Amino acid sequence: MITIVPITDHEVYEVNGKEIYKDSNGNWIAREEFTQQERNAFTNYKKAVISNPNFKKHTKATYKV
Repeated sequence: MITIVPITDHEVYEVNGKEIYKDSNGNWIAREEFTQQERNAFTNYKKAVISNPNFKKHTKATYKV
């Protein structure tokens, strides 16, 4: 199971305890290497929540793999 927790909406998130943030160029940078499953889960979260203007506040999400 993969858990994604927003730290700062549109800027910093935690994926299974690994931090990922958006740099000044708009690229998502992880301090630690993600597994393929973690990367896929974050991509799905990004499409469903981060890029969705209907979400005012981002929520915690859990993905089963």
